[in-house]
Amino acid sequence: MTASRLVTLLSCLLFGVSCTFAAIITPKVFIITMFDLETNQWFGIPEFNLLAQNITVPGFSPLYQDAHCTKDGAICLLTTGQAEINAASTISALLYSRSFNLTSTYFLIAGIAGVNPKEATISSVTFARYAVQVGLQYEIDAREIPPQFPTGYFPQGSTAPGQQPGFWDGTEVFEVNDNLRQLAFGYAKAATLNDTAAAKAARAKYTGPAFVKGAAPPGVVLCDTATSDEFWSGNLLGEAFENTTKVFTKNAGTYCTTQQEDNATLQALMRGALFHLVDFSRIIIMRSASDFDRPFPGQTAVANLLGDTPGFNPAALNLRLAGVKVVQGIVSEWDSKYARGVKASNYIGDVFGSLGGQPDFGPGSIFGGKPARA
Repeated sequence: MTASRLVTLLSCLLFGVSCTFAAIITPKVFIITMFDLETNQWFGIPEFNLLAQNITVPGFSPLYQDAHCTKDGAICLLTTGQAEINAASTISALLYSRSFNLTSTYFLIAGIAGVNPKEATISSVTFARYAVQVGLQYEIDAREIPPQFPTGYFPQGSTAPGQQPGFWDGTEVFEVNDNLRQLAFGYAKAATLNDTAAAKAARAKYTGPAFVKGAAPPGVVLCDTATSDEFWSGNLLGEAFENTTKVFTKNAGTYCTTQQEDNATLQALMRGALFHLVDFSRIIIMRSASDFDRPFPGQTAVANLLGDTPGFNPAALNLRLAGVKVVQGIVSEWDSKYARGVKASNYIGDVFGSLGGQPDFGPGSIFGGKPARA
């Protein structure tokens, strides 16, 4: 019995009222989407029915109040709402819900993202090892940038772009289990990705040696993701956040996709892991590419930002096409491989070493290599 249910039971006994509890659901996989167009891809599909159980969870977004699960509870899905505050709030509510036991659950973050055409193209599906919170910086308006600065963004506590942060807040970088990422990547490669004539025409405009990957057909890619509530467009900002990703990860990470939630989701999950509510080694970051983060040659940054997004529909569909393969792989091999967990051979966690171990980025473990609660 969970601690929260024990408190409730004791209260019922104290006041002489009857208590009834719904069965606790223990998902094998929990899919995390951010808004309805991502979520809807998972409904009405032949592989499994996520509308067999609909569980209202206190603390979820008022727009997305329910978690949705298969009849046996093996596979569930929630929608956080967009941007960092919504993501952190919803995942925290899930962790402390009385409806779920998440100690052995795998979490599949499944959302669309912008994409760096130097690293991948629209309609592709990516799996990240590093999530970097690039918005956690100082900012100077572009009209007031000092002439020696290449960008108006630079790390907090530093004095110029390209420097390490002078102080860390703990959410700047998360690293997830690379062995699990490789397994998910292998499953996803078996999917036949959707593409459209409009998406093909859009990527064909990215000419030149820098954008070879941006002009190529969509595929399944291993590359990293950047989190910020800011939705940017342009070569200069794209290059600035490429550099931020390198600085924050000490050159280990490669900025490929841009989204608004992942570091917030990971921070909430990490805090749950400190209290053994979840296993941080069981997280997969899957992002499909819906739009380019910078213009093609001859296009303006504003036109890129406000123009059509022909990659949106195939990217949303490819989340499900690739994601189903990942979910089925975990569920079908549960007893033989996944129930016991996939041991990480790399560091996993945040910049502070909160879960134990020594991060290769940030200030290093501030807990002497031991978990924060040791």
